[in-house]
Amino acid sequence: MTILDLPLTLDDRPLPRRVGLVTLATDHTTEVDFATLPPRGIGVYATRIPFANPVTPETLAAMAGDVTRAAALILPDEGLDAVVYSCTSASVVIGDDRVRAAIDAGKPGARAITPISAGFAALRALGADRITLLTPYTPQTTRPMADCFEGGGFALRGISCLNMTDDRAMARLSHATIIEAARAAVAPGSQALFIACTAVRAAGIAARIEDAVGLPVVSANLATLWAALRACGDAGAALPGQLMRLS
Repeated sequence: MTILDLPLTLDDRPLPRRVGLVTLATDHTTEVDFATLPPRGIGVYATRIPFANPVTPETLAAMAGDVTRAAALILPDEGLDAVVYSCTSASVVIGDDRVRAAIDAGKPGARAITPISAGFAALRALGADRITLLTPYTPQTTRPMADCFEGGGFALRGISCLNMTDDRAMARLSHATIIEAARAAVAPGSQALFIACTAVRAAGIAARIEDAVGLPVVSANLATLWAALRACGDAGAALPGQLMRLS
């Protein structure tokens, strides 16, 4: 074996901007959606958090104690521009402020992003305060989310759900099913459609859904992608849809 005695030059940060993901153990979708970012010079670094189906307020709340540890595991002792906690319903059940505080505790200095905080910001950026809410969840899990949106100042013109309990099945919903559910859910007077759940594969087909419903569409992952881009100082479009075209 030869030890090469060469001068070594190290880049301080090979990728200039960094986004951390905290995804559920059962998540099939978030990392795939965020794979749109690396060619833009943004590194995406993921870790997983324990979760066991079914999706209920009780199982979602059980993740609360693991968020800080999960965030801290992403590139320990190195800075990130943002950390995304990728669960819409848990952000509601645990409490959005509490989730973002837990991220701050694990990764100080990073922008703490949740689908709820990003979704609210995205809808406001689109000028939409009258919305339709579509979830894949049961009514029991959907109702607290509806209350959260109303508490955030949004008027819900329609609330629809698909009555599902397994996020792995939610991740397998076909694009055709998602588009048809969106078309069936949109209520008169809505200015935008919000599609909850980071498992649902709606981000990549946002423009197709918009064509079907005639309204701007914000999905959970589309909102967090949009927020992460802005945390990294990049306002360009990563995916199709009206939200990503905002300057």
